[in-house]
Amino acid sequence: MNPLQERIHAHFEESIKVKQLAQQVLPDATAEAALLLFNALANDGKILICGNGGSAADAQHFAAEMTGRFERERMELAAIALTTDTSALTAIGNDYGFEHVFSKQVRALGRSGDVLVGISTSGNSANVIEAIKAAHERDMNVIAFTGRDGGKIAAMLRDGDVLLNVPYPRTARIQEVHIVLVHALCDAIDAMLMDGLSA
Repeated sequence: MNPLQERIHAHFEESIKVKQLAQQVLPDATAEAALLLFNALANDGKILICGNGGSAADAQHFAAEMTGRFERERMELAAIALTTDTSALTAIGNDYGFEHVFSKQVRALGRSGDVLVGISTSGNSANVIEAIKAAHERDMNVIAFTGRDGGKIAAMLRDGDVLLNVPYPRTARIQEVHIVLVHALCDAIDAMLMDGLSA
């Protein structure tokens, strides 16, 4: 291989390694998160999802899989990405500060029985932290997608919340595992809904 090919090959090698690490440490928590989401949806609750940058894209991806479909035809499921309303984001950011762009939406839309999914590769995103505080005020449970050591978010979760932490330092690899987790959750929800799968 030439140097460029070697560099690309190394990305695959590292991605495989991190996914194998996550495979060892995350299935139990991911199953717990799937049950939490399924129970919320089964009881007429909804999922609110937020994150920044690539994590915003993951939030939108997750919501799309719920409201449309994942791999099989099924009923629409209630999920909202809090990253998509540019008027709300810019008005809140301008009037209150960027750290409140998600929390104000959580207070407006969230109810007891709903679930907030907060995505932050560092675990320290100020606006995701504020969204989690708002969710707790609304008696909502939280599923936190994080990386590295879980950051501040890991320390603020309560009983009934679920931490999905990818224990690796590189953002790109954390994000790759996060999308695997999103797909695993979608599949688990579908299996519980359509096949009667239980934990």
